[in-house]
Amino acid sequence: MTLQQLKYVIAIDRYRNFAKAAAELDVTQPTLSALLLKLENELGVRLFERSNKCVRPTSFGKTVIRQAEQILSQTELISETIAEQKKEVSGSLSIGIGPSIAPYLMPWFIKKYTDSYPDVKLTVNEMRGDMVIESLRLEKIDVGIAISGNTAQEIMEIPFYCEPFHVYVAKDCLLKMPKFNPADLLHEKMWIMKESQCMRESAFSFCKKRSIGRHIYEAGSIETLIRIVDINGGFTIIPEMHLPFLTDAQRENVRPIEGEYVSQRCVTIYVRKDFIRYRMLKSVIEIMSSIIPRKMIDIGLHDNIALFFKKK
Repeated sequence: MTLQQLKYVIAIDRYRNFAKAAAELDVTQPTLSALLLKLENELGVRLFERSNKCVRPTSFGKTVIRQAEQILSQTELISETIAEQKKEVSGSLSIGIGPSIAPYLMPWFIKKYTDSYPDVKLTVNEMRGDMVIESLRLEKIDVGIAISGNTAQEIMEIPFYCEPFHVYVAKDCLLKMPKFNPADLLHEKMWIMKESQCMRESAFSFCKKRSIGRHIYEAGSIETLIRIVDINGGFTIIPEMHLPFLTDAQRENVRPIEGEYVSQRCVTIYVRKDFIRYRMLKSVIEIMSSIIPRKMIDIGLHDNIALFFKKK
C-alpha cells in the first residue's frame, strides 16, 4: 500500500465519481479503476460499490478512508514542520472565503500574495460560512475567512475585522436627509442579502425584520441589491468596502446609520486547532491587512495569533 493509493481512495470518496476523481489526480479513468482494483485485491476487501448511478464506500472502505485521511494529514504535517523550522513560506495553501467578502479582498489579495510568496501554491474557493467550517473540519482547506459566529469544537476562531454598514436609499427617498434612522422607512421596501446582512449582535438587524412587509427580496449579491433599489425604490444596506464600487451618482444615495445601533459585520479567520503553519497564516494576514482599512482591523489580531501558536 502506498501514499499514492491512499490519495486515490480519498479522491474517489470526495467526488463519488471516477471521471472527476481521475481528472483531479491527472490520471485516466481506466488507470484509476485499475489501481483501485489492485488495492482491493491487496487488502482482500471491496472498498467501493460501483454502479452506473453512483460510487459509494463500503463499510471496509469507510474505515480505510478514515485511516487514509489521518495518514496523509500526518505526512503533510512532517513537511509543514520542516518548512516552519526552516522559516520558509512555501507549499500549498487552500483558502475558503465567504462570497459576500471575497469581492472586496480576493482580486487584490491574489495579486499581492502570489507576487510576495511565489513558492506557495495558492487556491481559493468561495463558499458559505457553514461550508467553510465543514471544509476545515474535513481538512479540505487550510484557512477560512467568513462572517463571525460559525463555531465548531475543533475549529479556532481569530477575530479579524469589523466593517461598518451604510444605508443605500433610492434617489427619490429621503434624499435631503444627512443621516438614516431605521424608523424612517417601512420594511416592505427593505431589500436584503441572505448571509452578509445578518448582524447577529445588532439591535438594528435586517434579518430580524424579514417577516415584516411584503416585498423583501433575498438577493445573491450587493450589486444586485443596489440595482434593485435604483429601479424599484426602497433601501438596502451595503458594507463600507463596497463604496469605491459605486458611481458618483450612486454615492449620493448613501447614508450613515445614526443612533446607538451596532450596524456592522465582523469577519473571522478560521483554522483547525491543530494548525501549525504560523508563518503561512501570518503571510495571509499580512497581505489581507494591507487591503483592509486599518481602522476596521481587530486591535488584538496579532496578539491572538501569537497566543494561539504559543499554546501548541
